[in-house]
Amino acid sequence: MGSTTELGFGWVTPILSYLMACVGAALGLRCMVRAQAATGRRRLRWLASAAVAIGTGIWTMHFIAMLGFSISGTAIRYDTFLTVVSLLVSIGMVGIGVLAVGYGRSRRRSVVLGGLITGIGVAAMHYIGMNAMRISGTVHYDARMVAVSVVIAIVAATAALHSALTVSSPIAAVGASLIMGVAVSAMHYTGMAAARVDVVANGAAPNGTSGTDFIVPMTVMLGSYLFLASAFVALSLTAQEGSGSAAAGRQRVRTLSGAGPGGLSPVPTDPAQHR
Repeated sequence: MGSTTELGFGWVTPILSYLMACVGAALGLRCMVRAQAATGRRRLRWLASAAVAIGTGIWTMHFIAMLGFSISGTAIRYDTFLTVVSLLVSIGMVGIGVLAVGYGRSRRRSVVLGGLITGIGVAAMHYIGMNAMRISGTVHYDARMVAVSVVIAIVAATAALHSALTVSSPIAAVGASLIMGVAVSAMHYTGMAAARVDVVANGAAPNGTSGTDFIVPMTVMLGSYLFLASAFVALSLTAQEGSGSAAAGRQRVRTLSGAGPGGLSPVPTDPAQHR
């Protein structure tokens, strides 16, 4: 059995992966808040943005952490197709959960259903990503640890969706995203602890793409997207904020111009008429 470690690059990858999970969660929460204040296609766009943000953040966290994963006695390569599939599964399953919450009639039922779907999707993303590994040996799993990791994923997803409906202030959203980062990281490292690796001595070098050739560019691009999208969402206004600002602006214009309540300026009178 080959010995494994998640600290192949020290604490750099665990810390960076945690930060990416927090950024994705924070961005997704803010998009969900925007969706609640929107209607029609605007709501759908905000919900889609939330799904992409959360799904991308979780996937980026997972594969940055995987860069620090090493196995004694074998190199690690990745199947490109399965790696991309894991990203799409993450975004797609999170999207289903987000839509269930965004359009559900019963808040409690929608959060439970959305959390279940999203959590299973996150766990599926993790194990599809693990299955994308190519090593000189085989990987098998402790069933009990796998079950624990799936439960953590479901609980974390449910908590995230519940927070999206109850958290509105930026400070509370930051706190919720930090907690979500811990939950997502806990799911990942629990899933990694479930892995058992049997290395073939002097086995053939594994086929596939190295982490630095494929995963690093992907995580850099997706990480850049998360930070840029976060800046955009932070600078955008909710529907209520926008309508409130517009109304306040019209009122200021009427006040400065001396307009009456109806928006029309009063007719000036001739002082000579009052002599």
